[in-house]
Amino acid sequence: MPKKETSGKTLRVTWVKSDIGFTKDQKATIKALGLRRLHQTVEHKDHPALRGMLNKVIHMLKIEE
Repeated sequence: MPKKETSGKTLRVTWVKSDIGFTKDQKATIKALGLRRLHQTVEHKDHPALRGMLNKVIHMLKIEE
């Protein structure tokens, strides 16, 4: 299968809601995104694997393109 190409866009991801009370896999996804504390912002290159991670915890994040 050919690899999906995305543009050279970056996404700014900000953690805005606490992960207390959510499942372990959602907490692990927040950590895998590089977020350590609430209201921290990180930038990632846009690709399908990142989009899947963001969809899993979309209710705890603010995403800017």
